[in-house]
Amino acid sequence: MVGSLAATLPIPSSVWIARWKPLLQKISALEPELQKLSDSDIRKRSLALRYRARSGEPLSRLLVEAYALVREAGRRKLNMRHFDVQILGGIAMFHHAIVEMQTGEGKTLTATLPMYLYALAGRGCHLATVNDYLAKRDAEWMGPIYELLGLTVGVIQTQMSQNERRKAYAADVTYGTAKEFGFDFLRDRLLLRRIREGQTDVIGAMLGDNGTESGEKPVQREPFFALVDEADSILIDEARTPLIISALPTEEEKLAVECYKWAAKVADQFIEDVDYEYDHEKKTVELTREGRRKARALPKPEVMASVGMFHIYEYIERAIKVARDFIRDREYVVKDGEIVIVDEFTGRLAEGRKWRDGIHQAVEAKEGVEVTVATGQAARITIQDFFLRYRHLAGMTGTARDSAWELRKIYKCPVIVIPTNRPVIRKRLPDLVFGTQEAKWQAVVDEICEMHAQGRPVLVGTRSIDKSEYLSRLLTERGIEHQVLNAHHIEEEAKIVAQAGQKGRVTVSTNMAGRGTDIRLGPGVAELGGLHVICTEMHDAARIDWQLRGRCGRQGDPGTFRQFLALDDELLLKAFGAKKAKKYAEIGKSRPGLFNEYAPIFRKAQKIIERRHFRERRALMHFERERKKMQRQMGQDPYLDTPG
Repeated sequence: MVGSLAATLPIPSSVWIARWKPLLQKISALEPELQKLSDSDIRKRSLALRYRARSGEPLSRLLVEAYALVREAGRRKLNMRHFDVQILGGIAMFHHAIVEMQTGEGKTLTATLPMYLYALAGRGCHLATVNDYLAKRDAEWMGPIYELLGLTVGVIQTQMSQNERRKAYAADVTYGTAKEFGFDFLRDRLLLRRIREGQTDVIGAMLGDNGTESGEKPVQREPFFALVDEADSILIDEARTPLIISALPTEEEKLAVECYKWAAKVADQFIEDVDYEYDHEKKTVELTREGRRKARALPKPEVMASVGMFHIYEYIERAIKVARDFIRDREYVVKDGEIVIVDEFTGRLAEGRKWRDGIHQAVEAKEGVEVTVATGQAARITIQDFFLRYRHLAGMTGTARDSAWELRKIYKCPVIVIPTNRPVIRKRLPDLVFGTQEAKWQAVVDEICEMHAQGRPVLVGTRSIDKSEYLSRLLTERGIEHQVLNAHHIEEEAKIVAQAGQKGRVTVSTNMAGRGTDIRLGPGVAELGGLHVICTEMHDAARIDWQLRGRCGRQGDPGTFRQFLALDDELLLKAFGAKKAKKYAEIGKSRPGLFNEYAPIFRKAQKIIERRHFRERRALMHFERERKKMQRQMGQDPYLDTPG
């Protein structure tokens, strides 16, 4: 359902904020009255609002009193009074906007405002975030606000049973990840089809008998309101990968496992530009005539006798691609004998996610772990489709401006930029471009040592786990005590981040520190200049770079950041291809010193990759729309009857 703001032409954020300021004044005017009430009286006021909402009174009429109650509940229970700018953010989200609020401005607290107001309708509200840890943390942290106001709070975690999930979804407010919400929708859809086809205990389900394995009742209610935290990450970055529930394997699929294993063993015998050609832009491998001849001649296990040569070529091409492009401790880690993807946008482990088109199985074969059978699809949905099913949708993030057009076009949600509570005094130091990676990393270490000597805390952002561990080794050699924050240490994340702003602290991190964490300065640090952030590489999207830079200078604190680059950085290869990237790398080796005049090419490269990713998302959306249209014409369920 389109939001009321999205139906109009783009209007500057300042215009909307000016329109909402009278509401802000009315909310503030209720404060003295509410502060005199007991907790019991606050709860009664809240229950009266809930009665009005469920009697059909428009929620917009209840906004002023609702937000005043949430502000008072926050002050009482958490000693956190919503700033005026947070109230404005809450008003924007009620009106279906994606709100951009800078790091440290309190998005978690702001979210309680629209969540409470929509929850009054009694139809369930979902807050989708990027991982289980943040969902649990935020639900527990903000829970006392909702509870004082007479609302219940649930949280969805990956390992939960169906009964536990049903209970969490029955709450007024439910926190969880977008992935879990999506998979629960698909599981419910499969269950409802089984019920329709008479494959389940309908009478038991009607009587509330949940003793069966699945509980035999859907866990979710009809989608009503969703608030998406880190909206750009979830609604844009993750939108390129559909959520898929696999079907049971067939004998043919079990045979495929042997093919993956064989291809992984022989992949290193194929030579680039002799046996295969590699397209650096599309990242595709194609065997040459010579390569196909080699594939035919190689000895194969008897079980593969029935596999056609065309398919064997595909297995080899896939195995070569995986050996080249999928690097351990960068794109994935091996954990408990399984391949676990490292999310390229958050640096965190993406448990439960798998690459498509046989890539995941090829990586498993490469690493020698059990190859999970690439099966058909029982159900699938894209992130776009899933969130567009909600009647009301809103979001919040620290970086949305660059994606405003796409968010508006796809989700009908305008981006509203909320001013900071205090002026931002963060300083950008000049970018430094080096000729080679080696020179760049040495300069990074030198700058860390310099800041460390001054007593300033330093946060260093890297693109991947292997880079963070490489830098860690360099710092150890220089005798600099430091902490490493990456997907290998997820359980220690909160503790490490909480200390990252202390005097003399050095924290090396993948880009996970840019999402959902807050770094507070220790005593005396502000006087030294605050937190210094070092960005060691540019990411595929400028938004991710800004997430990292935004770790310093929160809530009016001082802070600085600097971008380090090298002419042989991977970004240039991904954007321009091997020939052009090689030219830049050769320029970098031609002389020592800095190459700062080349700084603009990195932003150009980033824009090329951003456009490429946008085209992929648009293509997926078009494909899904056409697929659903065709299946509806055939009388099929577009989420369940999905071709592999």
